[in-house]
This record gives sequence, C-alpha cells and structure tokens, in this order.
Amino acid sequence: MSPIAVIDFETTGMSPETGGRATEVAIVLLEDGRVVDRYQSLMNAGVWIPLFITQLTGITNAMVREAPPAAEVMREAARFVGDAPMVAHNASFDRKFWQGELARLELAAPQPFACTVLLSRRLYPQAPNHKLGTLVDFHGLPRTGQAHRALADAEMAAALLGRIQQDLREQHGVPQPDHALLVGLQNCNRAAVPKWLRQRAVQS
Repeated sequence: MSPIAVIDFETTGMSPETGGRATEVAIVLLEDGRVVDRYQSLMNAGVWIPLFITQLTGITNAMVREAPPAAEVMREAARFVGDAPMVAHNASFDRKFWQGELARLELAAPQPFACTVLLSRRLYPQAPNHKLGTLVDFHGLPRTGQAHRALADAEMAAALLGRIQQDLREQHGVPQPDHALLVGLQNCNRAAVPKWLRQRAVQS
C-alpha cells in the first residue's frame, strides 16, 4: 500500500479561524503498517501560549521562542509529507491547522484526511469512549512519550491506525485497507458498516 502520513498538532487554540496557531507538529510515515520515518518540531508562530495550554501540553512560551519560525517548519513538514494521504485522530482539528498554516505560505494542502475517531466509532462501538488514550488502552497498544505532545500522540494514532488496518484484514476480510477504503468507511452510516464491509471483502 502507498505511504500514509499520520499527523498531530499542538496549538494555542481550537481553530485558526479564531486566531489559533500551531506550536508543534509531528508526522509519522507508515508503509504497509510499519513506521518508516518521523518528523517533529516545535515552531515559533510569534503568538502567546495561554497558561491552560501550557498546563495541558507542557509547551511553554520560552520553548517556542527558541524554536524555528513556523514558516520554516511548515515548509519542511509539507516536503516531508509530499503527496501522501493523511490520517489524524480527530482529523477535522488537525486538517484545519494543516491547511491554515500552509495557506499562510500560499502552499496547497490537497491531501485527503482519514480520521481514527470516525473509524473507531464504526469499528469499535463497544469502546468506553473514542479518545486516543482510551482506544490505545482498549487495544492494549503501548503508550509512547508524553500525552498532548505531538510526537507521542502521532505515534499512538499511527499504532491505532495499524490496529484498524489489521482488524479490517483479519476480522472483516478486506485484504487491502488502503487510505481510500478508510475514507469510505468513515463516511459510511454506522448502521450500514457490516454490510459495507462485506461488500468490500467480496469485491476484493
């Protein structure tokens, strides 16, 4: 299967539309379910980090003052991803910052996104909830690094994606759960998921 880029941002707020800026980005590149490369950097967007964000992430204003400029980091991140399709946990959040930060540089962000939250809601309705840490524990996957830091969260999301693809192969008979199939699955009505997966297994 083609490479997939799993991304996570830490930010100053919930949306670039309300002035939020990225403070850290991490990307884990997967090929055939294996991690083949990683990219991580703090970034200085020239904005103040609120205290509650520092308490959540551990990222301080002093840390980002010493970090490379956001423009430099995002250009590197865009080169790292290339044309690989993307995945994130709660992708609507990370997609907004990916597109928003690149738009500041007049760079295109055409990559389609799949979301491990939406996928998990369809495949694992029995999970206690669909937060990243809960799903990692639910599947017995390793917790890595510090929660709410970008690389740790990207690595856990990548591990969760690997488990989703494994379950699609082994439990649902889908031999090639590529990015396009993941997007189709996340857009499927939850009640229709079993039939949808049976059809994909037969077509394969």
